[in-house]
Parts: sequence; C-alpha cells; structure tokens
Amino acid sequence: QVELVESGGGLVQAAGSLRLSCAASGSISSLNVMGWYRQAPGKQRDLVASIGSDGRTNYADSVKGRFTISRDNAKNTVYLQMNSLKSEDTAVYYCNLKLFTHFTGWSAYWGQGTQVTVSS
Repeated sequence: QVELVESGGGLVQAAGSLRLSCAASGSISSLNVMGWYRQAPGKQRDLVASIGSDGRTNYADSVKGRFTISRDNAKNTVYLQMNSLKSEDTAVYYCNLKLFTHFTGWSAYWGQGTQVTVSS
C-alpha cells in the first residue's frame, strides 16, 4: 500500500512563492517517477512537473523558469518550489507517484490534493 501526504498549499499574492511537499510511504520501487499535477475549476488535470528516480525532470511550458521540482530519495519526498506565481497558477495541486515493477508494470498513486490560490 502506498500513501502520499501533501503539504504547503495556501493563499499567496501574485509574484509570491510557495513550496509544496509530498511524502510517500509504503512499498516504493526503485524505478519511479514523482510529480505534480494541477486542476483548476472546470478544467482537466494537467502535468506541472515530474522527476524520475534518475533525476531527470520534465516541466509544463507554462511553469518553466518559475517552478523547480526536486526530490529527496532518502525521505521518498518530492518538492515543488513555485516562484513568480500568477493568478493562472490557482488550482488544486496533486502529488503523483508512478511505480514500476516487473510483475505489475506501471502503477499510479495520487495524493489528496492541496489548494493553491494566487491573488492578483
């Protein structure tokens, strides 16, 4: 069983910063991808950023240069540093963990979501 616990959301003014954290617990395979998705009201859930167990990162074009994803493998924790926040960044942010095993292939897990609200 895998559990993801997020923290760090809140209300911030435009141009401000927030840092999200997501701690994973349970059976975590060595081959995995941790990431953040977001969903604004009435919109689909989209990838914000991801980081593989090899350290490779991927960002949505809309956040490149403003957001930084990182991870602490010893703590099974992923972070999202969000700078220069804009009102369009307002959304519920979800932590995502993808695990690979040779027996089950890829499995995906989600956190409960944390609200980020950017006021203009």
